[in-house]
Amino acid sequence: MATPLTAVSRSDLLGVIMREHREGLVSYAEKMLGDRGLAEDIAQEAVIRAWRSIDRLLGMEGSVRGWLLTVTRHLVIDWVRKPHARREIAGDAYNDPVAGTDGTGAVHDRLVVRPLLRRLSAEHRAVLVHIYLCDRTIQETAGILGVPVGTVKSRQHHALRKLRAVVGPEAT
Repeated sequence: MATPLTAVSRSDLLGVIMREHREGLVSYAEKMLGDRGLAEDIAQEAVIRAWRSIDRLLGMEGSVRGWLLTVTRHLVIDWVRKPHARREIAGDAYNDPVAGTDGTGAVHDRLVVRPLLRRLSAEHRAVLVHIYLCDRTIQETAGILGVPVGTVKSRQHHALRKLRAVVGPEAT
């Protein structure tokens, strides 16, 4: 059970937050990121932000855990959106979000996008994932996949055409 922050001396607040919420924050971030080390960094930043906002936390009516989970979620989103998160590392395999679970709980992706992407070949799916889900340019996608720019354009065109045929004219 969570200790009410108002029942703790100001000097002990950071310890209480760390003891009661750190592991939950790490677990939550790890489920979204799939990387324990990065999840620990994100959780640490969330705790630091809690410490910096301690006066606001003491005066709020909501749950401290809820506030911490929201901050953690925002930190994960910010990290994923940063350009460094999009760079490919030499030797790493392409992580196809359709083939495995990403842990984010994105209901729309699971219910709509993934089944549609499964209907495409791996080559066509990879192009759409890089361009639309990872927000990469055609040139960046070509470099990552190791194919000419024209091939990426062609795969994009054919993949979108196939998806339009599957979804039907009412969705476009």
